[in-house]
Amino acid sequence: MSRRPRGRWAPTPSGWIHVGNARTALVVWLSVRSRGGSLIWRLEDLDPPRALSGAADAAIFDLQWLGLDWDEGPALGGPHAPYIQSLRYEFYELALRQLAGSGRLFPCGRTRRELKDLTMAPHGSYGPSTAPYPTAWRPQILAPDWYERYLLGAENSSNSSTVDALRFRVHDQPVTFRDGLQSDITERVDQTVGDFVLKRRDGLYAYQLAVVVDDIAMDIDEVIRGVDLLDSTARQIQLIEALGGEVPRYVHLPMVLNADGEKLSKRDGGLTLRSLRDAGVVPEELVGYLAFSLGLLDRPVPCGPRELLDAFDVSRIRLEDWRLPENLAEHLLT
Repeated sequence: MSRRPRGRWAPTPSGWIHVGNARTALVVWLSVRSRGGSLIWRLEDLDPPRALSGAADAAIFDLQWLGLDWDEGPALGGPHAPYIQSLRYEFYELALRQLAGSGRLFPCGRTRRELKDLTMAPHGSYGPSTAPYPTAWRPQILAPDWYERYLLGAENSSNSSTVDALRFRVHDQPVTFRDGLQSDITERVDQTVGDFVLKRRDGLYAYQLAVVVDDIAMDIDEVIRGVDLLDSTARQIQLIEALGGEVPRYVHLPMVLNADGEKLSKRDGGLTLRSLRDAGVVPEELVGYLAFSLGLLDRPVPCGPRELLDAFDVSRIRLEDWRLPENLAEHLLT
């Protein structure tokens, strides 16, 4: 008998929840609940300086206001606690040790200037990236005890600039996966990205490492997120396989754009759930509008999330990015 599906919603507490975040959360919830699965709330607070005070609690309030619930998380607990990444460092260290032992990890002593001087090249649909990390920059020989010496040096160093970053050694085979919306995708990570960072010089763990380690540990079998993260998928699959995990199903949703056709950001203060609520918008109006933008409703009629469950199917989601009107609150209230 197969186990229950497990999905996750993993906000970063660097700002208030906006309608793009809410739309993704709605799809995550619908996909899990329509299949009788469990939803995990995980707080991705890897970069403390970027954390906004009160944002984590506000996100919980916002999604509950929208009518969504979950089964495991920071406040609820669960079998895979803790659900806050800043409390999960020991798991990331264990993964790094495993990768070092299998020859898939190495220290990168390249200077910031050398890394900056890598030729800029087009990479992916959303946002720039540097040219791939050159294989010639990999260390030719590593002592058997290099990782232990690295840990000792990092522990004793008071200057982060003297500590090497840690990179994942990618293979040179194509990675192919079927996205729930974007069809079959093939990428040679060695040609598009190259060896990528898993732990920074300042001691912070990279998103790529933490999200993979946590998804494996929490038995996540479906990852739904924005198409702006599609470029991360092939390298995450390589990392999952190197750590002995099972590759989840991926669904990358089209973007929500502001009235100027730009990806939503903190500058779009009028498009947060908090601002819409303060303007008098009720959750059913927003849920209906989000469902319409996804192609799940023929017109934007007010409804609750549970009213969308019976007819929900990921394949019904429209592939085009959605551009919001100039004043969304006014649009919803008319």
